[in-house]
Amino acid sequence: MKGDTKSFRITPISFLARTTIAIVLLSVGYTLGLFHTSSSKPPPSSSSSSSSSSSPPLSISHVPLQLQTSTNFNCTTLKPNKESLAAYKDLLQFKKQCTKPVPQRQIYETILNRIWDGVSPYTGFPSPATAEHLLPLSSKPRGWGSTTPVFQDLISTVRPKTIIELGTFLGASALHMAQITRNLSLPSTLILCIDDFRTWPGARRLLRSDLPVPYHGDALLLHQFMLGVKNANESHRVLPFPFSTSSALVAFCEWGIYGDLIEVDAGHDFHSAWSDINLAWAVLRPGGVLFGHDYFTKADNMGVRRAVTLFAKVNGLAVRPHGEHWVLSPKPQPSTL
Repeated sequence: MKGDTKSFRITPISFLARTTIAIVLLSVGYTLGLFHTSSSKPPPSSSSSSSSSSSPPLSISHVPLQLQTSTNFNCTTLKPNKESLAAYKDLLQFKKQCTKPVPQRQIYETILNRIWDGVSPYTGFPSPATAEHLLPLSSKPRGWGSTTPVFQDLISTVRPKTIIELGTFLGASALHMAQITRNLSLPSTLILCIDDFRTWPGARRLLRSDLPVPYHGDALLLHQFMLGVKNANESHRVLPFPFSTSSALVAFCEWGIYGDLIEVDAGHDFHSAWSDINLAWAVLRPGGVLFGHDYFTKADNMGVRRAVTLFAKVNGLAVRPHGEHWVLSPKPQPSTL
């Protein structure tokens, strides 16, 4: 019992001692901190000692942007300083001069040789192993704005020999343009369809009835597209180019493949649209027309519209809204660039 009593008496005393020491140390530290802060403050300005607006703006040498915040602290913008403007010009730098154009009659063969080893992808298509995984053909394949009047308007005006489409999906607009060219006595017009034919993450949940079931990780969208093209008897002039839009357009620029009419309808965010428009402009023939979809969409903070507007402003072009689409003024001849 004595041992227990001794322990009971020592514990509260030790605890009280430790607490007192901690409080003393905290008090000393706080006092020293106040003294250091007051001694390190610069002397007040003679013109306005109480105004914070007289303080010089914050400058961080390794960050070329100055952060400016409005007085209500709800809006923050970044403005480039003079030193950074040269670096930001790189954002506007895209290749504008491409290889000498391949004659139009050789474009189809050039693409076959470059990516298909000279053999049409439609040869022997579809194989029995592929056909069993594809959906029955629909009279109207899924698309968005694929049959609007802009196609008839532009094709009848430009009368293109080569059309390049960025973003094909199941080929609704490509087959529609093929039909228009036939009606306008342009049966040899070549339609090149650039798409990675993978859809986009989450597409299958929204479009399950329009897409074949994946097979060993293959979305089969390319094969579903090709089935529709072959069924329409257009496999001799509607050719898929199954790569990303950027890599495909860079290849066209290097190979000398140009379009008289180019539709941009791939990625809808600003950066994707900005890149596609600039790269497509390089392979657009002088006098040709660049147009695209989703000009008035609210998705992605109207990324497509901002990209189109900026491109037109930088290059001195006019933008003509056409229903759901946007149309740029024809590409100037080289002498007027």
